[in-house]
Amino acid sequence: MRDRDHGFDESQVRMRPNPHGSRPRTKRHPEHGGAEPGLVIGVDRGRYSVLIDADTSTEHPITAMKARELGRERVVVGDRVDVVGDTSGVDGSLARIVRIDERTTTLRRSADDTDPVERVLVANAEQLVIVTALADPEPRPRMIDRCVVAAYDAGMEVLLCLTKADLADASGYRARYEPVGVDVVVTAQRPDGSIDGIDLVRTALEGRSSVLVGHSGVGKSTLVNALVPDAARAIGHVNVVTGRGRHTSSSAVALRMPPLEGHRGGWVIDTPGVRSFGLAHVRVEHLLAAFQDLAEVAESCPRGCTHLEDSPDCELDTWAAGGSAPENADLPARAARLESFRRLLTSRNGGDTDR
Repeated sequence: MRDRDHGFDESQVRMRPNPHGSRPRTKRHPEHGGAEPGLVIGVDRGRYSVLIDADTSTEHPITAMKARELGRERVVVGDRVDVVGDTSGVDGSLARIVRIDERTTTLRRSADDTDPVERVLVANAEQLVIVTALADPEPRPRMIDRCVVAAYDAGMEVLLCLTKADLADASGYRARYEPVGVDVVVTAQRPDGSIDGIDLVRTALEGRSSVLVGHSGVGKSTLVNALVPDAARAIGHVNVVTGRGRHTSSSAVALRMPPLEGHRGGWVIDTPGVRSFGLAHVRVEHLLAAFQDLAEVAESCPRGCTHLEDSPDCELDTWAAGGSAPENADLPARAARLESFRRLLTSRNGGDTDR
């Protein structure tokens, strides 16, 4: 029958066939009731090394891929996941990650302070270990501060590991960070190649999951190899990209720290060397909270105080200048802390990004 108003009939209607058949599409995902729990310990180009039944007598490693229903949700080292499919772990087997458990902590960074895209580095780590050399290369205090802010924003504890104490004194950095709640351990290279202070590091890491960050040359790999004697073999197992005879990790790798006499084990998460630590993902009001000494003083600031250098009547300036300070107060250290905080705040707001 011809439509009187439009001049066409039903024979002229063309319908595109459904290439997927006649079944209606649904957004309901399978429940996967028989999925097995696992811990992601490595990531390599779309393949995930997962430890099934981690920390039990039946644990074993498998290789898995991300299920389509997870969409763009990123799976990272440290994620607790549910896995289905072939979980035997035999050569050539491949399982599927179908669920990601809720994360207790999420360590993030962005490329710079203006980049809105954040990158999740590690999930569920309890402690961030900032590895910094006291010399060769020179330490970067502002980089340390940035990592501290990122850790506090993620709800993680912070440990500052100062290496190469045989080349420079660590007392200044102890005085700078211990008063604001950052634990500090110091290591030095012995003539025989062993590490003085490695037991202190092991004690600080045992019984928990710790992620190590630091830029190239600070001795992070040396620490990892001392803490996990079979680290090279473990890294090879999780298929970290290798080339020219040395491991060049392109993502984080979780390694089990073995229990030694007088020590419990733990998890050490090694990360690639970082050149910067962008804080675009951190809310500005969280920056001050990372500097506990300054946060207490800032409670007396006028309402709406920006805490920047040109902010009128900012109590942080009075504090740095020695107002109400005891006679033995380290005023240069106070000024340095305030300068670090303000530089972070300026950088976070899109200003100077020198780190």
